[in-house]
Amino acid sequence: QVRLVESGGGLVQPGGSLRLSCAASGSVFRFYAMAWYRQTPEKQRELVAGISSSGSPTYADSVKGRFTISRDNAKDTVYLQMNSLKPEDTAVYYCNVRIGSSYNGENGHWGQGTQVTVSS
Repeated sequence: QVRLVESGGGLVQPGGSLRLSCAASGSVFRFYAMAWYRQTPEKQRELVAGISSSGSPTYADSVKGRFTISRDNAKDTVYLQMNSLKPEDTAVYYCNVRIGSSYNGENGHWGQGTQVTVSS
C-alpha cells in the first residue's frame, strides 16, 4: 500500500523560506511523477510544482523563480524548496505521486497535507 508522509510545514514570515519533504513507501517510485499541490478554503486544490520520472520540473506561474522541486529516487522522497514566501502562499500543501505525465485531476496517491502559513 502506497503511503506518503509530508513534513516541513509551519509558520514563516513573508520573505522567509521553508523546505517541504514527502517520503513515499509501498511501491517503486522512480517510475512515478511526483508533485506538490496546495489548497485553501477559498480555492480548489491547485498544482504548485511537479517533477517527472525523468526529473523534468513543471511550476505554476505564481511560484516560478521562488520554488524549486527536486526528488531523490534512492530515498523515494520529493522536496519543495520555497523561498521568498508570500502571504498568498498560505495553504495546506499536499504531496502526490502518479503514473503518467499529466498533473491534471485527482489521480494517484495523496499525502495527508501539511500546513504552510506565511504571516508577520
